[in-house]
Amino acid sequence: MAEPRADDDVYVVEPLLPHRLRRPSDLLRFFATLIVLGAVILLALVAKQTLIGLEADVKEGAELVPLLSRIAAFLGGAAVLIVPVAFAVERVFHRDGLRVAEGLIAAIVGMAGSFLLGQWLVGGNVNDLRVLLTGNRLIEPLNTLLTSVIAYSTAVRISRRPTWRMLMWTTIALYILALFSGRQITIPSAIVTVLVGMAIGYATLYGVGSPNTRPPGNAVVAALRKLSFSPVSARRVEDDHQGSRRYAIGLKDGSSLDVTVLDRDRQVAGLPYRLWRRIRLNSETRRRAIRSLRAELEREALMAYAAQAAGASTPRLLGTSEIGTEAALLAYEHIETRPLDEVPDDEIDDELLAQIWEQVELLQIQRLAHRRLTGDSIHLDRAGRVVLTDARSGEVAAGDLLLRLDVAQLLTYLSLRVGPERSVRAAADVMGPDALAAAMPLLQQIALTRETRAALGKAKHVLPGIREHIVALKPQSKVEEVRLERFRPRTLITIIASAVAAYIVLSQLSQVDVYHVLTTANWAWSGLALVASFASFVAAALMLRGFVPEHLPLWRTVLVQFASSFVKLVAPAAVGGVAINTRYLQKRGIHPASAVASVGASQLIMLVFHISLLALFAYITGSTTPTSFTPSRGLVLVMLAVAVLVVAVLGVPPLRRLVTSRLRKLFSNVLPRLLDVLQSPRKMVEACVGTLMITIMFVLCLDACIAAFGHEISFTAVAVVFLTANAIGSAAPTPGGLGAVELALVGGLVLAGVPKELATSAVLLYRLLTFWLPVLPGWAAFTYLQRHEAL
Repeated sequence: MAEPRADDDVYVVEPLLPHRLRRPSDLLRFFATLIVLGAVILLALVAKQTLIGLEADVKEGAELVPLLSRIAAFLGGAAVLIVPVAFAVERVFHRDGLRVAEGLIAAIVGMAGSFLLGQWLVGGNVNDLRVLLTGNRLIEPLNTLLTSVIAYSTAVRISRRPTWRMLMWTTIALYILALFSGRQITIPSAIVTVLVGMAIGYATLYGVGSPNTRPPGNAVVAALRKLSFSPVSARRVEDDHQGSRRYAIGLKDGSSLDVTVLDRDRQVAGLPYRLWRRIRLNSETRRRAIRSLRAELEREALMAYAAQAAGASTPRLLGTSEIGTEAALLAYEHIETRPLDEVPDDEIDDELLAQIWEQVELLQIQRLAHRRLTGDSIHLDRAGRVVLTDARSGEVAAGDLLLRLDVAQLLTYLSLRVGPERSVRAAADVMGPDALAAAMPLLQQIALTRETRAALGKAKHVLPGIREHIVALKPQSKVEEVRLERFRPRTLITIIASAVAAYIVLSQLSQVDVYHVLTTANWAWSGLALVASFASFVAAALMLRGFVPEHLPLWRTVLVQFASSFVKLVAPAAVGGVAINTRYLQKRGIHPASAVASVGASQLIMLVFHISLLALFAYITGSTTPTSFTPSRGLVLVMLAVAVLVVAVLGVPPLRRLVTSRLRKLFSNVLPRLLDVLQSPRKMVEACVGTLMITIMFVLCLDACIAAFGHEISFTAVAVVFLTANAIGSAAPTPGGLGAVELALVGGLVLAGVPKELATSAVLLYRLLTFWLPVLPGWAAFTYLQRHEAL
């Protein structure tokens, strides 16, 4: 704790402010520059021919005006050193030599870094990038002088001085033109050099820190004096949830103030999270990702005044002021309160719950959304009255969606404290059942605050309990479903994985002549592969029929399996079939729980068959000495990999909970369903035959595709390759295991002794017959079944 400091007769008790700070904004700019750098390099590699043409045009233009090139060379070469030196002299005269020292550190790091990076590229480590940056000439990939000048300019924050900024960048542009005219740099090299220099400058700023420009407590006291307050004491208290400083100020008349200080360097705190929410959530629910200091001040002040005008119990805002250019303050009347988080659950009675909802109702009548109704923003004063704080998060003139979000948030928080039944009852008494019914579609974890979402992770029963009690109050309410998310993280992962898979498939296609593959394949074997592919759909229908005690028509069930092949285009392999089959069973009048149990039973038995067949075929193949393919050793590796995966899943609590919850949902009623199947020998035989036939038909299809290109390989070896690749494809998040299956099949066949080109051709033919060809009849089956309300 620092010694108290005096401002006239006022002592400010606060910790000693650090002389230097690592600003989050510098780190964010560093990462943003790296992202832009990566995008530029990737785009330049893709559009290489366009850049070559552009360079030729610029070079031709420079040759048309040789005088301009010479002037640029003269001015740029001299000024690129003179301007930084002049800025350094100006800063030293203003006693800001520390900033110049930071710039020199960045310049040295930039020069050394660009030189080492250039040597690494010249060494031939990344040949495509070297050719891109040098144009295959004997020049530096990155200009060391230019990199150090850019790093220096960034580190001294020359961008904050408009005149110097214009002069510096004009000089840099002339220098680049001079280098380009003399064929000493390429366009990609110039852009990459500038970005590398900026990245080094921002990294230096964050590494060494920046001078602390936050006004200390005595500046806060001085600003309060300008607002006609008479402070006699000042003490720093705990920061708020957004990291803003807070002070408890004693006044001469015996009253007190609660002062919140908004620091400019804290404006970007939490920016990555806010940007992620901005991208992910519906535009009506998101907050602005970043605001200026003054906008933040005005926003909080407006919300505070609006809440007072609405008659809500909130601390009165008594004054606002800027503190220089780096901070601003808001002065509230001080009320002795304690947050609801510190109130024991048994002290939260029905009267207190009613008070909380009455305060929220006052805000909602005036279209004010609080947006942070949690235990740290709901307080109780000494008389037990409710006081709402933290107005900065709020919205004035809020839309219906934001008001409903407030109700959903408060319902959830109070349910965590007193239970869903009491929370819903108290809300209904004040807000009415209609308001709760309108908020019910927004009872989604994504709509709640971070703290509430974390608490729900340990109380998953809360949201379903709230919904049940609201439905009991308003059983016939019809409220449209609200989609808050633009996309889910799982969707993003699927898109990225699909892009990688498409790259893998296209790279495989580039290695073979597709026309040659189709024309040289033995049509007899190809026909056998096509028949086997079709038979796999019949086998899947038999398997499903076997696990459903109720009667299912065979050919309609076969059509459902074809429809699932169409759905695989937009869903992972292990998801599409399960969803389609479950929907089909429900449409056949089977209870949803029984439908899920039947599909779960079929998946479980399929998994058992899969593992058993893999072990059996691997053992048979491993005991066959004439072949060079020895899955007995591969089987050991597979088993070790599976064991490591199982240990990792069981050892990480979040993964363990995720897997067990998913398995519990899928297999919760599987055992009773299996007992029903075992009571019918015909059903049991149908289920086992169908399950076994699926694997045999796919293996036969792959074996026939290999034989179609004139290569012989044991059926058991093909079975091991297929079973392994199929397991990988089921785990892949791409539609139909795209990319993962092809890569695994080709790799397995190559290990089995099949030449790579032939293995690639065989796999492409196999995937054409089993994945791509069934899409069109699958779409027709899907449309037909929907038209006849079978899906």
